[in-house]
Amino acid sequence: MDLPKRKPTRLKGYDYSTPGAYFITICTHSKKHLFSNIVGAIHELPENKLTQHGKFVKQIIEMLPDRFNVSIPKYVIMPNHIHLIIEINNDNEKRAIRESPLQHHRCVIDKMVGFLKMNVSKKIHNEYSDKIWQRSYHDHIIRGEKDYQKIWEYIDTNVIRWEKDCFYND
Repeated sequence: MDLPKRKPTRLKGYDYSTPGAYFITICTHSKKHLFSNIVGAIHELPENKLTQHGKFVKQIIEMLPDRFNVSIPKYVIMPNHIHLIIEINNDNEKRAIRESPLQHHRCVIDKMVGFLKMNVSKKIHNEYSDKIWQRSYHDHIIRGEKDYQKIWEYIDTNVIRWEKDCFYND
C-alpha cells in the first residue's frame, strides 16, 4: 500500500534551536472545542473562559520556560487551538535536557510541543477518549520587530475576532 506523501512542515535546513522568537499554533483534532468557551453578549467584549482542560493546558504552558530555558511572553488558549510566542535565548548551557538518548536530534520547539501535548493528553484521557491533538503544529519564525508586534496584536485580539477566525467552528 502506498502511503500519501506529506508536505514538510518545517523550513528546510533551519535550526529551530537557534536563538530568536517563534510563533507557534497547536490545534485540537478536528477543531474540537476542549480548552475554553468564548462568551459575551453582542455589544460586550467577549470573554475567554477556560475549561478544566484549558486550565491544565495553562499549567503546562507555564512550566515550559523553566523546563526548557525559554521565554513565553505571550500566549492565548482558545477553544480549539493555542497560540504562543516562544523566545529561545543564547544560553544553551542552562537549557534543560530531560529526554531519552534517542531524542537528542529534536529541536527545542519540537520537544516543548511534544511535552505539552503528552502531558495534556495524559490528563485529559482520564475523561476524554477521542484524539486530542491535530498532528504536528504550525510555526512561524518571527523576523523583526514589526513582525513581532503584528503577532503580539494577533494573539491579543484573537478572542475578539473568534467568530471570524479560520479556526472557528460551531
